[in-house]
Amino acid sequence: MIQHVLDLIDENQRFFISTHIRPDGDALGSELALARFLQKLEKEVVVINSDPPPMNLDWLPGADMVQVFDGSLGQRESVDRADVLFILDTNAIDRLGKLAAPVRSSRGIKALIDHHTHPEVWFDVTFERETASSTGELVYELIAAFDADMIDTEIATALYAAIVTDTGSFRYSSVTPALHRIVADILERGDLNPASIHIAVYDTRTTESLRLLGRVLESITLRYNGEVAYVVVTPRMLRETGASSEDTEGLVNYALSIDGVRVAIMFLETENGTKMSFRSKADAHVNTWARAFGGGGHQNASGAYVRLPLEEAIQQVMAAAPRFVHVEAEDEGDVDLSEDDASYLSSLMELKSQEK
Repeated sequence: MIQHVLDLIDENQRFFISTHIRPDGDALGSELALARFLQKLEKEVVVINSDPPPMNLDWLPGADMVQVFDGSLGQRESVDRADVLFILDTNAIDRLGKLAAPVRSSRGIKALIDHHTHPEVWFDVTFERETASSTGELVYELIAAFDADMIDTEIATALYAAIVTDTGSFRYSSVTPALHRIVADILERGDLNPASIHIAVYDTRTTESLRLLGRVLESITLRYNGEVAYVVVTPRMLRETGASSEDTEGLVNYALSIDGVRVAIMFLETENGTKMSFRSKADAHVNTWARAFGGGGHQNASGAYVRLPLEEAIQQVMAAAPRFVHVEAEDEGDVDLSEDDASYLSSLMELKSQEK
């Protein structure tokens, strides 16, 4: 698989790179590392995303080269004329947002680099491994397979940011001794200071985001004998605190940090439905739970979206918990999923597959 990608790079000149909506550290870091690598090979590279980099990542070297898709003729031509289209950190067309249609209609070779489960089948070439800690780890392997000496400070910074964010600062089950050796190589080759990167990524917040955090902490609800927790974010909370949806990143982890909680969910109310972010500890896997609601992701970090009002989404998702994370309904408020609800979940999955 990795050799197929290297062959694509060797045999082609014009490259387009993109990732999922609301790019996180792994998405943006992987893009920038790959783009810098291709530029050092004197390739023509264009990076376009549906959404801009978040504030805590816009300092990454090369972030200013990332264009936000506006539908202009020039950007569409960049997609159309690309020999190879690299899609990173997402394997579903709808996760490309406004770029979904231009990417699908492009005549270029579609190449996937990703570590999520259940990739869609429209890619021509894939380099994917769901056991990888991050897409950044795979991009490192790709560059190292060509020549590890290509990793300079800019590439190393992007790769480190990608890996550190998608491993939760090296605390998830995907972290292995091999990954630590990769990170050591990245730090040495880039002569990096991990502390400064960590401060920039995690310790730089706006006053508005802190106000939102306070409101979100007030919303924490424990269910299933304290093993499942959820928090809520509403448009009203965003308006009243002056925060943006970007400031919701990572809020679910505060609920997960509660003693005894094995699974946490953030419910984000939107105009047309509800977004959910699932997080879990150890062997409490949430990816199948998220898939039941049309989403997916990793064993300990997944997401989904349903066209349901907030309260109904909470009811449906929480009722499904015993089927997916092995908790028992011990309180009167904890009701297991009914046959009608199970049928509803099946219809959601079928509808999602039809949309793709």
